[in-house]
Amino acid sequence: MFKYNALNLGKFSEMNKKCEHCGLHFEVEPGFFIGAMYISYAFSVAMLVAVGVALTVLFDPPVWVYLVSVTSVTILLLPFSFRYSRILFLHWFGGIDFDPAKRVTQ
Repeated sequence: MFKYNALNLGKFSEMNKKCEHCGLHFEVEPGFFIGAMYISYAFSVAMLVAVGVALTVLFDPPVWVYLVSVTSVTILLLPFSFRYSRILFLHWFGGIDFDPAKRVTQ
């Protein structure tokens, strides 16, 4: 689905136009993946809550530690959050189901 590895920070967001195996076009309609930002937002909120609760339970640090920790975790996991939000959005709202019988062999 994606052209490069998620750890290639300069190009982690570049997608193929269609599936190499079955020829499926990933972008169902123009601007389709704009809706994936809501899933990405949910991931960010989940990270915020998880880091906040973990810090509170383990250390109870000052406020600046919360801010730095949440920001750092969100930035470090951005490539994965971006990719998985697009993948989930495509599966949930794209109307795409995998059918092995329709797979194109090369």
